[in-house]
Amino acid sequence: MHAFEWFIGLMLGAMLLSALARRIGVPYPTFLALGGVGIAFLPNAPDWTLEPDLALALFVAPVLLDAAFDTSLRDLRDNWLPVTMLVLAAVGVTTAAVAFVAHWLMPGMPWAAAIALGAIVAPPDAAAATAVLRSIKLPYRVLKILEGESLLNDASALLIYRVAVGAALASSLKVNDVVPALAVALAGSLIVGYVFAKVSMLATARITDVPTSIIMQFAGTFTVWIIAEHFALSGILTIVVYAITMARSVPMQTSPRLRVPSYAVWETVVFLLNVMAFVLIGMQLRPILENLETSVRHDYFIIAAAVLATVILTRIIWVMGYNTVLRGTIAYFGFRPRRLSETRPSVKGGVLMSWCGMRGIVTLAAAFALPERFPYRDLILLTAFGVVLGTLVIQGLTLRPLVAWLALDDGDPVGHEVGWARRAAFHAALESFDGNTSAEAELLRLEYRQMLDKAESNPDGLTSSELPADPLRRQAISAARRVLFEMRESGEIGDDAFHLLEEEFDWAELSATEA
Repeated sequence: MHAFEWFIGLMLGAMLLSALARRIGVPYPTFLALGGVGIAFLPNAPDWTLEPDLALALFVAPVLLDAAFDTSLRDLRDNWLPVTMLVLAAVGVTTAAVAFVAHWLMPGMPWAAAIALGAIVAPPDAAAATAVLRSIKLPYRVLKILEGESLLNDASALLIYRVAVGAALASSLKVNDVVPALAVALAGSLIVGYVFAKVSMLATARITDVPTSIIMQFAGTFTVWIIAEHFALSGILTIVVYAITMARSVPMQTSPRLRVPSYAVWETVVFLLNVMAFVLIGMQLRPILENLETSVRHDYFIIAAAVLATVILTRIIWVMGYNTVLRGTIAYFGFRPRRLSETRPSVKGGVLMSWCGMRGIVTLAAAFALPERFPYRDLILLTAFGVVLGTLVIQGLTLRPLVAWLALDDGDPVGHEVGWARRAAFHAALESFDGNTSAEAELLRLEYRQMLDKAESNPDGLTSSELPADPLRRQAISAARRVLFEMRESGEIGDDAFHLLEEEFDWAELSATEA
């Protein structure tokens, strides 16, 4: 019962921190990281543990699938070069720089352990990036590059991590054995992710029950990860391919009655996993700090601060260097965008991108997943948390003022696409009952024509999603709800009838609410 009381208290604390973060406009993982520090110093706090092998599967798989499901293949293709340079080159350079600094400051640390530390802190986090980027008005191209990077760089970093951990624990490790294994892991991950997505869609196509559908989604996610890890594939890459493949077809076969609650559950679970990751790491910090001598603790703090500075500076140098080369290339060969969302790279865009390096749950989970006998595990765990905390606080809290100061504007290409697509959709909607002369069709035709006229009269394609009669619908539904509540209070109807009608009104009100 004591553990359950602590769990409830921590969840309530996390909700308060999240609400405060939303109120002041910062990513909620920033305050969760600060909360994790507080837990490390709470007296009589519980000492919860988690099997290291379970950490990556439990924390990373659902978070990545949630991020990958919303990823646009079109935007990844359009921005393949900058995304690739960040996913491969930037991760590699950061890993090498951190390994060099860590080994230089701690000469006794094996190179394999130093490289593992570099791989752990190298990738910016998808959840942390999305939490802050979606709440800030960023140029579309910058947003898509950062989202693509935060999604895919985990795969490259954890491949390096796996090799480094294996090298640190093995008596010998040959390059001739590693390279073919990595090639097989990459190819196998792409195939397995795609095949499992197709099988999953066939298996769930006939499910209409909401709880069953949601349970199957999570069971499928963990199954894909476990199988990928069992066959020495990349769980990260397998999950990404699985999610992107599902996202291309599932929306057409899923009803709104399943989709709306599913999205709400996934959003809640991702938040809960972020909370638990910071809670568990915070609980691990206290025994680490207590068992270290004062001089050793001081050395560990210096190393953590040096690694944090290395991570931030390496990203700035790499991104601005690439930005300079890219702008020079465009100045010489010209800029030929294929669509409105492809804006010309700028110094301001490079500055913004170089500052978006928040680390999060993947770094924490990878550090926690190190075997207990791994060399310098306590130092790596402490440093990983320091990097996550430092980037979330330093960069997360200053990102919104930086965006305001840079004053970047790309004309809202997503808004334009929404307007164009809305016009095409309403044309198709009108054509679907063309020739139908019933009274119902005439009422619907009048409403859709008004909405289409409103969209077409806007030369930029930007218009509200609200239908002309929606304000009256909301007013009517509100009046109906009041009568329904009064009838239940007076005993004219029972709770079963009340809840059935309440659900009907909920769906009607959602359909009349502007997105």
